[in-house]
Amino acid sequence: MYAIVDIAGQQFKVEAGKQIFVNRQAAEVGEALSFDKVLLLDNEGDVKVGAPYIDGAAVKATVVEHCKGDKVIIFKKKRRKGYQKKNGHRQYLTKLQIEGIA
Repeated sequence: MYAIVDIAGQQFKVEAGKQIFVNRQAAEVGEALSFDKVLLLDNEGDVKVGAPYIDGAAVKATVVEHCKGDKVIIFKKKRRKGYQKKNGHRQYLTKLQIEGIA
């Protein structure tokens, strides 16, 4: 059983027992979260598609940790002009443990 869920404007494929990284959530470590914007639900071949969301469906998750992602390098250059600009950042992420799909 899996579901496609909308979390903070991004879509994720989630299954019970899996861990995912999402953009930083305003929740403490160990706190339980519920996401009700379920777009698609697949239960062993029985597929339900929402328009846009499925009524009554929710994904339960627990916050495992807050962390930072890998460094992303931004490099800009204009040829023959001597212009080079290097910049980078690390995105703040939250690691979620998916408890179940209801």
